[in-house]
Amino acid sequence: MWCQRLVCLLSVPCRRTGHHSLGLPCGRRTVPAARWHHTAPESLGCAWQLHGDHLELRYANTLMRFDFVWLRDHCRSASCYNTKTNQRSLDTASVDLGIKPKAVRVDETTLFVTWPDGHVTRYGLEWLVKNSYEGQKQQVMHPRILWNAEIYRQAQIPSVDCRSFLETNEGLKEFLQNFLLYGIAFVENVTPTKEDTQILAERISLIRETIYGRMWYFTSDFSRGDTAYTKLALDRHTDTTYFQEPCGIQVFHCLKHEGTGGRTLLVDGFYAAEQVLQQAPDQFELLSKVPLKHEYVENVGDCHNHMIGVGPVLNVYPWNNELYLIRYNNYDRAVINTVPYDVVHRWYTAHRTLTTELRRPENELWVKLKPGKALFIDNWRVLHGREAFTGYRQLCGCYLTRDDVLNTARLLGLQA
Repeated sequence: MWCQRLVCLLSVPCRRTGHHSLGLPCGRRTVPAARWHHTAPESLGCAWQLHGDHLELRYANTLMRFDFVWLRDHCRSASCYNTKTNQRSLDTASVDLGIKPKAVRVDETTLFVTWPDGHVTRYGLEWLVKNSYEGQKQQVMHPRILWNAEIYRQAQIPSVDCRSFLETNEGLKEFLQNFLLYGIAFVENVTPTKEDTQILAERISLIRETIYGRMWYFTSDFSRGDTAYTKLALDRHTDTTYFQEPCGIQVFHCLKHEGTGGRTLLVDGFYAAEQVLQQAPDQFELLSKVPLKHEYVENVGDCHNHMIGVGPVLNVYPWNNELYLIRYNNYDRAVINTVPYDVVHRWYTAHRTLTTELRRPENELWVKLKPGKALFIDNWRVLHGREAFTGYRQLCGCYLTRDDVLNTARLLGLQA
């Protein structure tokens, strides 16, 4: 779990008092109720009290605060929410921003709120714990196992057989569970053709068409304006940092290699970022706040492209500081012109700290790709590279839409 610093990041000083609050206007005061109201029996551990603009509820060892407008907006009654489509029917803009409950009641499992017009909203207490801001702060959106080379090897994660992957939900689920936890997963015994690799990819997602097409061949013919289309070594990086939304998943399948070298390098970027967070939290925060431009300029043959993507190196969910995307590519980072001079040197220091972690030999997992073994990489998490090679080497692959992969996982009962 990433460290919790949200309150400090969001708190702002009040202009009149100098005290800090969670971004609320100074005039929006709360008046504490005279006492806590308890459910019967009190041993159930539920109590509540009304304030001037919110309800405070204590349940399941969680102290929660709910704005009155929030409580009205999220009503799941038949007139406010369509359970067939799982969509809100209530027009949020029609809710009085000054609304207050007419009555509140809590029993062993449910909160009942009666509004001035007589409408009654019901919430299960467990639902409130799960969906409150305080509850979400304590939860992880995407469970993961962070790894270096030794941790990954000791885990002995098996590859999934192609037939099991394509023909059974059990095989597909095993593959996706490995992918979600580690950010990489392998499928064995794949027929080494582009067509069969495409069938494999489409089992879990739509293929994301980019400036490189849908399915692509990858050789050292310098047919594109990118170092990847050479025989040179490639340092660790994530792909398409120059897209506003970098591609979520990358598929590699080596179809042929007649030569030496060319091993693939894999590094868990989240593991490295966790080391930075533990050693230098201020630098982690800087890398998650400073926006940078990444750029791809190509004028080779008929390929003319100029792509620009903007975002910080580390991207975190603001409510729990959980890392969900690393955008790291020293090849494609553009001129740093989005950072003032008094910040840029500190950014370079933080970038150096992260780079040092990414380049530690113990964090490097080297894999020799071969015909029949397809590799899926979480491009939002795991950096990849390669060593230089000789001879003819041909890979095929594609990018997948992240939403569709996560959708497939959720339909199989996985947390994604």
